[in-house]
Amino acid sequence: MGLRKLLDTIEPHFEKGGKYEKWYALYEAADTIFYSPSSVTKTGSHVRDGIDLKRVMITVWLAAFPAMFYGMYNLGFQANTAMAAMGGGEVADWHGVLIGMFAGHDPSSIWDCFIYGAAFFVPIYMVTFIVGGFWEVLFSVVRGHEINEGFFVTSILYALISPPDLPLWMVALGISFGVVIGKEIFGGTGKNFLNPALTGRAFVFFAYPAAMSGDAVWTAVDGFTGATALSVIASDGMAALQTQMTWMDAFIGRIPGSVGEVSTLAIFIGGALLLIARIASWRIMLGVMLGMFAVSTIFNMIDSDNPMFAMPWHWHLVVGGFAFGMVFMATDPVSASMTNAGK
Repeated sequence: MGLRKLLDTIEPHFEKGGKYEKWYALYEAADTIFYSPSSVTKTGSHVRDGIDLKRVMITVWLAAFPAMFYGMYNLGFQANTAMAAMGGGEVADWHGVLIGMFAGHDPSSIWDCFIYGAAFFVPIYMVTFIVGGFWEVLFSVVRGHEINEGFFVTSILYALISPPDLPLWMVALGISFGVVIGKEIFGGTGKNFLNPALTGRAFVFFAYPAAMSGDAVWTAVDGFTGATALSVIASDGMAALQTQMTWMDAFIGRIPGSVGEVSTLAIFIGGALLLIARIASWRIMLGVMLGMFAVSTIFNMIDSDNPMFAMPWHWHLVVGGFAFGMVFMATDPVSASMTNAGK
């Protein structure tokens, strides 16, 4: 029996009057993941197009993959390099057991680095998806509306902007706040004006700042502290940063940071997919870029003792979360500006 036939066979049990009618949202979600919805617009003005909400959200989800896969490798590279510099080391908790089953700690091995990063990132993503998915299903069942693919985007973006060693219970708490307060209380996908992923991260940042900032949260090695590029600039200035890395190092992504934000190159690859698919607006990306250039140039002209004022625009592009925010956050299909003037 084919999958389509199986879904058609069990559908009556989930429709109104069926044994599992209250779980129709789950059936509909499974059906639309594999097949296009059978319903079409029947009234009012509409545009006939081959794309729908499912394709939009899945495309955004896939566009984050280059940053995700490279970020996992870089997380392992940073950790294995740190352990080599310390003369050895280990991860004492369950992460270490998981890593030891599949890889070693050689910073020159792509496999070792990738497995190390995956051991930290995949659990964060799984908890994000499961807990956030629970809230999505709960609100869909209570309200009697369908489960949208928008959570695919929310889940991966939230996981990508979280520190790699964030405790999993904090991950669950943050995504719960982001989904419930940032989206569902406004009516769900398409009605929220807040970005759920950013809302969740902001909540965890203000509730547990020690777990979201500082020098000890970016390189997942016990007893190791390492400052991000922005922290180095803030404390010692641009000259100190340039003794540690080149602009190209930062652009490629061999720097400490959240998994999704480190590689501007990987982010731009995902951004190119969004632009080609006409899902993201080039006007928004250009507007964000011009705004950053203008403001950073103004600060460069101000004589200040704050070393951040001397940071040139092209460094803003490759350190911190600017590039990720420009490509994936500012262009969010739901909460972004809709008019050309607003973009």
